[in-house]
Amino acid sequence: QVHLVESGGGLVQPGGSLRLSCAASGFGLDHYAIGWFRQAPGKGREGVSCINSRDRSAYYAESVKGRFTISRDNTKNTVYLQMNSLKPEDTAVYYCAGHLIPYCSLIPEQYDYRGQGTQVTVST
Repeated sequence: QVHLVESGGGLVQPGGSLRLSCAASGFGLDHYAIGWFRQAPGKGREGVSCINSRDRSAYYAESVKGRFTISRDNTKNTVYLQMNSLKPEDTAVYYCAGHLIPYCSLIPEQYDYRGQGTQVTVST
């Protein structure tokens, strides 16, 4: 059975950092494009970042460009999202999603599998 499990969320002060992990079980991540998405209370889902399965090209929403970095370690079957210089507006539930294609997208409806999410709260 296919599972994606996120971890690494928590409470952090503005300007701080967190690293989120997206671990896969039941399938190998190496052929999957992976995206990170977030949803804040009262708002729709927003694509944050994604990474291709083969060439590992990465893409970012304008709101996080220069602050967030996505990476993947296929040997660990895990994708990471390093988040630096966090802002209160980054507060949301973050979840990862996978799609069995080479090229990723920041459109959540294009993904087949998603995890349950991890809460990120940026506050003093």
